[in-house]
Amino acid sequence: MVEVTLNSVSKSFGDVRAVDGVNLTVKRGELFFLLGPSGCGKTTLLRIIAGFYPPGWGSICFDDRDVSNMPPHKRNTAMVFQNYALWPHMSVKKNVAYGLDVRKLPKAEVGERVNAVLDVVQMVDLAERMPGQLSGGQQQRIALARALVIEPDAVLLDEPLSNLDAKLRMEMRDEIRQIHSRVGATMIYVTHDQAEALSMADRLAVLDGGRVAQVGTPRDVYQRPTSGFVAGFIGETNLILGEIASVGESVEVNTPYGVLMAANSESFQEGQTVSVSIRPEALRVVGPDGVASGGSLSGMVESVVYLGATEQYRTRLDDGRVVTSVEFNPERKRAEVQDSVVLTARAEDVVVLKE
Repeated sequence: MVEVTLNSVSKSFGDVRAVDGVNLTVKRGELFFLLGPSGCGKTTLLRIIAGFYPPGWGSICFDDRDVSNMPPHKRNTAMVFQNYALWPHMSVKKNVAYGLDVRKLPKAEVGERVNAVLDVVQMVDLAERMPGQLSGGQQQRIALARALVIEPDAVLLDEPLSNLDAKLRMEMRDEIRQIHSRVGATMIYVTHDQAEALSMADRLAVLDGGRVAQVGTPRDVYQRPTSGFVAGFIGETNLILGEIASVGESVEVNTPYGVLMAANSESFQEGQTVSVSIRPEALRVVGPDGVASGGSLSGMVESVVYLGATEQYRTRLDDGRVVTSVEFNPERKRAEVQDSVVLTARAEDVVVLKE
């Protein structure tokens, strides 16, 4: 395993800047995610790390070794693709052994390493089957085994679960996480699926327009986004424009709908225009006299959707803006459609963002 460092990496295709000045460090043995919408540059960045594209500017280092101009086969990385890329005419065992055969390793060593990695992905009993006889999840595990068997310095995964149905994706998230824990490899994983990144990553980088918008643990990025883009992309949020009224131990923000208090540690100035991010699960529907440490918003309930484990409220504020709140494990309905209500939040759950 290696530490992967990107220093001011950029890449253009004609007039399009796909990757723009990316600085990142992926720690040794880390399961690191590159997350973002289509066209944000995440797959291009992964291919630059793999050596499929040379960087236009900047450098890529594996530990202290500059690999920027090194061809893919000399980087000792392994790629897991969306479509698995298994040889249909080879058995599971032969597919996994392919990279070792190319390296002309002794047959005994090949057999030993193949059996060991099939044991890691729990596919020993299916070693003699053909890819066409396997489910999508089983094929993905074989693709991962083929990547791991060569003992790469880094494993690169390009949206590996995108071809699976929802149930299999959930199962494979746990599988990949457990496999990573067992082998301890440095893994860099590209996805546009926020749930995958939040549930699996040690850390993640959110990309926007070829740039890194934020890096952190899933909890940090979700609970403390640094921009409206990150707040809106990682899960659902309510973004409200306001103006800083005062700054002290907490930040007081005047909005068109009421005063909000936030426990931000960022530096703000009075009179500064900001956005306030409040997650739906952080907003609580209460009666017209409700108060909370984070302040309140008033409006009229537009819809109530009961989903068993949760109940979702859409509330129209005084100027027509609609905000969403979610009640978990709802024991009773908190309000009816067309009720006047107050939405409250704790200061710890109100995040002020610079415009």
